[in-house]
Amino acid sequence: MERYNEHVKLFAGNSCPELAGKIADKLKLKLSGAIVTKFSDGETSVQVQESVRGCDVFVIQSTSQPVNDNLMELLILIDALRRASAGRINAVIPYFGYARQDRKARARDPITAKLVADLITSAGADRVLTMDLHAPQLQGFFDIPVDHLFGIPVLAKEVSKSSFVKDGKDNLAVVSPDVGSVARARNLAQKLNAPLAIVDKRRPRANAIEVMNVIGDVRGKVCLMLDDMIDTAGTICQGAQALADAGAIEVHACCTHAVLSGPAIERLNASVLQTITVLNTIESKAVASCPKIKVASVAPIFAEAIESIYSDLSLSRLYD
Repeated sequence: MERYNEHVKLFAGNSCPELAGKIADKLKLKLSGAIVTKFSDGETSVQVQESVRGCDVFVIQSTSQPVNDNLMELLILIDALRRASAGRINAVIPYFGYARQDRKARARDPITAKLVADLITSAGADRVLTMDLHAPQLQGFFDIPVDHLFGIPVLAKEVSKSSFVKDGKDNLAVVSPDVGSVARARNLAQKLNAPLAIVDKRRPRANAIEVMNVIGDVRGKVCLMLDDMIDTAGTICQGAQALADAGAIEVHACCTHAVLSGPAIERLNASVLQTITVLNTIESKAVASCPKIKVASVAPIFAEAIESIYSDLSLSRLYD
């Protein structure tokens, strides 16, 4: 993208500067100058330090912990760029926070995912580029185009290098930790040419699960669990234990978003899981506290998507 230097600008907030730098390197661009800090009273301060008039700008910012601070940085960056006469403003959100609040689960619940979609649009974004929304139908919450990348091609490529896949491919089973992740797990199972199993569970309250039974034959199998995110790690750890109790000889896990809040690291370290492969959509210091975690980069796929968006090319090839 060297020929695009004058017309493409990449900006980064404070949530994922390392990932933003890797994306810029892939595109052979430099991150554009912006100072994102806080005033003494805690308000977010943004200063764009170069002209963006008429440019295609890409703001790279995951709305991960601290969610509200990172969301406000994104909104204010977009607003600053819009008022500076940027041509097209593309919000690159590797991890989209508030995605789980996508419906009214109880009376008088808010639908916060829709509210956040409206805020991003109102701030001035012309397009959103994201990965593995918790519910794919969230794309319909936006009144602007949404390019929804999938983490499975990256995860499949990464886990295929692992010894438990190479050495035990004929004995591998891909497992969905709940019914909601079956379609995602089936996709990975097809890529790895492995059978599919499901952990059936009941969730009596938020962040707590009760595993009921395992659907499918996992006895004597090497199991690979797949989810879109690991938050408090209750689902993945209890699911892994259920697989071990059902006769699995090894249990591994992979996910797109390593949220890792609350007791997640303690649970993962104490679990029967042998390895956990995650993507770097979220930059978390907690990852270093769990030696089981391996991190794969989404920089190449996001760089390809950004180049395609700028060039008005199809992104369909990235879904494979």
